[in-house]
Amino acid sequence: MPALVSQLDLQAPAFQANVARMAERLAEVRQLEALVVAESAGKAAQFEKRGQLLPRERVARLLDRGSSFLELSALAGLGMHDDDGKRAVLGGGSIVGIGQVAGKRVLISASDSALKGGTVSPMGLKKALRAQEIARENKLPLIYLVESGGANLMYQSEMFVEGGRSFANQARLSAAGIPQVAVVHGSSTAGGAYLPGLSDYVVLVRGKSRIFLAGPPLVKAAIGEDVTDEELGGSETHASVTGLGEYVAENDADAIAVTRELLDKLAWDETPARAAAPAPLYEPEELMGLVPADDKTPYDVREVIARLVDGSDFLEFKAAYASETLCGHARIAGHRVGILGNNGPIQPAGSTKAAQFIQLCDQSGTPLVFLQNTTGYMVGREAEHAGAIKHGSKMIQAVANAHVPKFTIVLGGSFGAGNYGMCGRGFDPRFIFSWPSARTAVMGGAQAAQVMEIVSAAKLARAGQPVVPEALQAMSGQLRQRIDRESHVLFGTARLWDDGVIAPPDTRRVLALCLALAAEADSRTLRPNAFGVARL
Repeated sequence: MPALVSQLDLQAPAFQANVARMAERLAEVRQLEALVVAESAGKAAQFEKRGQLLPRERVARLLDRGSSFLELSALAGLGMHDDDGKRAVLGGGSIVGIGQVAGKRVLISASDSALKGGTVSPMGLKKALRAQEIARENKLPLIYLVESGGANLMYQSEMFVEGGRSFANQARLSAAGIPQVAVVHGSSTAGGAYLPGLSDYVVLVRGKSRIFLAGPPLVKAAIGEDVTDEELGGSETHASVTGLGEYVAENDADAIAVTRELLDKLAWDETPARAAAPAPLYEPEELMGLVPADDKTPYDVREVIARLVDGSDFLEFKAAYASETLCGHARIAGHRVGILGNNGPIQPAGSTKAAQFIQLCDQSGTPLVFLQNTTGYMVGREAEHAGAIKHGSKMIQAVANAHVPKFTIVLGGSFGAGNYGMCGRGFDPRFIFSWPSARTAVMGGAQAAQVMEIVSAAKLARAGQPVVPEALQAMSGQLRQRIDRESHVLFGTARLWDDGVIAPPDTRRVLALCLALAAEADSRTLRPNAFGVARL
């Protein structure tokens, strides 16, 4: 098949306006991410005085030199709880991502103890749970870099019950044969003490590690015993008395070195090298100008695909049928993929086309990539009579039950049940990322406002009360503003509706990594046991 031919005019004023608008949206995201990093780096003098590395320095030293790090959920909890979304931007109190250590891909979850002592907020907990889910699905060793004051007690009612899931996950990961390493750089106390206890390997830092269920003040209050931190649960205690720690390092840097050596010794497949695949025929930077500055203006998703797939080669499936729902086969970095994209609302015929394509890819073991930009399933008399519900249900069933890895990129709109049919968060894609232009909601703010006016006017009329247009418009205007705010990409990423907001030019690189992770997981044989590794 011939490669896709782009119809874009890169010199057109509209294209340049699109680039400017996308750059503005991306800058807003990157500025907030930079605030998280800067706030943490601002504690450098305190950490140096204590003879410690900053949390991000620990992560950097752990990674293989020159390798990449895909940070996930960098703005978790934005504008929620103690994160004000402006100055105190906390990133969920942790650094989570996928990188390479001693030649092996791993999932890293590091407490950012420079931010509120690494205490865990409700969204920080959800971020940690998501990290464990990613490690399980992709069969990745999990390295915890721990220094935390534990759960933020101000929000204990939102965390305590669900927090037990993180410990259950640790036990199940170990039983599944996925190794977990905890490097305890400082405190890991109260409920957090179980994190190293449930890890397969524990690296302690001499004079810094503190692991106990109750600290000296609580012990004194509870049983009247006077005891120091070190006696109760310091590095020497856990290395020579309790046996909780396997290795004792002299400082943070040494602990990282020990961890790298441990990973090197583990019998775990190193990341295989892949042959170079042909690049797309068009530059990835051109993706910055594809999404119109006006969200209501349509665009052809083929232009996106042409800049993602190897050689821009795309074999379209049923090209002349239900053309508003695009399906086809391609390769990304050498990995076979089935791609689904939107060029408008999903019509009943588009639902059946997509459902068949999804099942065919599942039959052949071809991973699925969903490129979301949809107002949802088509409504109205014609669509309903054509079987919108039953055919849409078939598509949703196909997405939910496909066993192949699924990956979703939210390019623009992700509205209504279209979010479901195109594999939104609720359908457990292996990974889901958003562009800065993404919007996710049950419907658009303008549509919701109009629905509210119609419903409210009818309700007043039935009650025999006067209809005051100005009052209805004021009420619907508030709803519109609220939905527009809640559909914003930053609102969604704060709540982990995605795994992060990526720059459009990075999309191929991110998808290539995710596809490689899935392929490696499929080929990796784990050695499960009955109930995980226990210290006896």
